[in-house]
Amino acid sequence: MTMVVIGAGLAGNAAAEELREQGYDGDVVLLGAEQHLPYDRPPLSKDVLLGHEDVEATGLRDADWYTERAIDVRTGTAASAVDLERRVVVTPGGEIAFDKLLLATGSEPRRLPVTGAPAAYLRTRDDSAALRAALLEKPRLTVVGGGWIGLEVAAAARAAGCDVTLIEPQAQPLLGVLGERLGSAFADLHRQHGVDLRLGTSFDGASPVPADLVLVAVGAAPRLDLAVAAGLDVDGGVLVDATLRTSHPDVYAAGDIAAHDHPTLGRLRVEHWDNAIEQGRAAARSMLGADAPYDRVPYFFTDQYDLGVEYVGRVPREHLDSVVVRGDLAARQAVVLWHDAGRVLGGMHLNEWDSIDHLRALVGRTVDVARLEDTGVGIAGLAESVS
Repeated sequence: MTMVVIGAGLAGNAAAEELREQGYDGDVVLLGAEQHLPYDRPPLSKDVLLGHEDVEATGLRDADWYTERAIDVRTGTAASAVDLERRVVVTPGGEIAFDKLLLATGSEPRRLPVTGAPAAYLRTRDDSAALRAALLEKPRLTVVGGGWIGLEVAAAARAAGCDVTLIEPQAQPLLGVLGERLGSAFADLHRQHGVDLRLGTSFDGASPVPADLVLVAVGAAPRLDLAVAAGLDVDGGVLVDATLRTSHPDVYAAGDIAAHDHPTLGRLRVEHWDNAIEQGRAAARSMLGADAPYDRVPYFFTDQYDLGVEYVGRVPREHLDSVVVRGDLAARQAVVLWHDAGRVLGGMHLNEWDSIDHLRALVGRTVDVARLEDTGVGIAGLAESVS
């Protein structure tokens, strides 16, 4: 029996590891389009750019580790097609037959036309190494996009001594993710560190900005071509059920491309590190016959300047203004809760490192709004009261 995993990113690597952890002793083939063995992604926009970690250190395992576990990792091997009727994956080197297949093809940066300065994107290990080298030359950097990647690169560039201008068409950075109040807090953070924020400015209508380098960070698009061509059900992502199975009974999807039918949160597609790893593991268990739904609540983290943040949950845009801030945003010491009439949808902390487990316990639970707002009750006590 042969398990084939297309995509050697975090989700695909986690799936291959989990197959062996669960005792599967058949063939495992892991296909990666990049020349590198699987590597970690969060450091690419954080510690690598800051110079705290060498890009070589982002590798998850060395070659011997895969050899010892008989995981056939094929780097530099991009799948060109999936033939579901014949149950083969087509690659430039030939066809690979499969019994079960996992698609974990990830995302690619959305691109914009840029004139007047070189454009950079940040997705791969090579991208990060090149950008780090460029920042050491202290260029005038323009960041296009005020999402997580754009803000993290802006922070790293300021730490390297670069002049940074950030262009964002919305009124605040992260407006569609965190809402007006928290977006404003991130804007203040970057202004305090010398970033020239140009908010409410469309990318194509911005006044000319002197720049030596432009970092385009306007989001990522899931790589769906293989799934579409194979005839799988796709709607903004590869549609999968609660167990990460696609419309074909022997094909699964995980990570950025999976539009997952979450048991409590509904249909969602998540592009974060934690989701990729945990869905990869869950998909492997499903491939081996487990019937357990994947019900983990989305989680992510960011580090910018002296601010460390962890977030858990999923907050629809219509509820972003239903927010309770417990602490001091200006001092960057706070716990934040979003809710729908007391039902906690998401939680985030700013430099409150002991609070994440309590926030996780609160998500999905209903608490009286007055109690949510009562700072006399600590976040631990609030979580204990609904456990």
